[in-house]
Amino acid sequence: MFCLKNGAGSLVNLWYGEFSIFPKTMVTAAVSARQGGVSEGVYRSLNLALHVGDRPEAVIENRRRFLSALELDFDKLVTAQQTHSDRVAVVTASDAGRGNTVYADALDNTDAMVTNVPGLPLMVFVADCTPVLLFDPVKRAIGAVHAGWRGSYDSIAAQAVETMTAAYGSRPEDILASVGPSINGADYEVGSELADMFTARFGEAVTRERGFVLTEGYEKEHLDLWAVNQYVLEQAGVPAENICNANVSTDSNHELFFSFRHDKGATGRLAAVIALK
Repeated sequence: MFCLKNGAGSLVNLWYGEFSIFPKTMVTAAVSARQGGVSEGVYRSLNLALHVGDRPEAVIENRRRFLSALELDFDKLVTAQQTHSDRVAVVTASDAGRGNTVYADALDNTDAMVTNVPGLPLMVFVADCTPVLLFDPVKRAIGAVHAGWRGSYDSIAAQAVETMTAAYGSRPEDILASVGPSINGADYEVGSELADMFTARFGEAVTRERGFVLTEGYEKEHLDLWAVNQYVLEQAGVPAENICNANVSTDSNHELFFSFRHDKGATGRLAAVIALK
């Protein structure tokens, strides 16, 4: 299901995408692009990550601009020190502001966050990795997930769903999920060792039927993390009709989005953010 639509940034050239599956009366959810910021060089221009070598003052200004366009409170922003772990943090009101201006203050060794606190923006950073946003409209809880190949392999999106169930009584069948811009299978060439890992992890039948590993028309294997995360969410109990995909590859659209692969590692980061109203 396609779910990304244009937002309307309040500043010149600032573009963001909104996820249509989430009711705007209940939740704010969006993904940034690379336009409309003040960063320079390889981080041009709306880099939102503090850990990639950009000037901190530029990143902080970029974050303020992005959140202002969404009418979200910068002072309450919560971020994590993403390490490709499978750790999910339960975020409370006392965590407001964690990592908003200083990377060392972000949640340690965390790649997914959940909360039921209104007005508390959860933000994850990507540049080809897969961002997954979650919303339970019944229990009014949200989640933000950073799923690179390691997180996808470890089913971190499913672990976020399970954490929402344990912490807030969420039912997986009520949860709405969006998969944001990230590298698609056509662009994500991998080695046979990684492809074999996913086949072993999920089973040959599932890997083949769901198209996790792509071979036809390619010299080397390609890995489709969109398909993996769709499957992982479904296995966690989220109905397929509750999952939407932006269907936008960061690598193929590197002029609009940061892409770690295209830029050979020297690049900024997009952000996916979600907050309860």
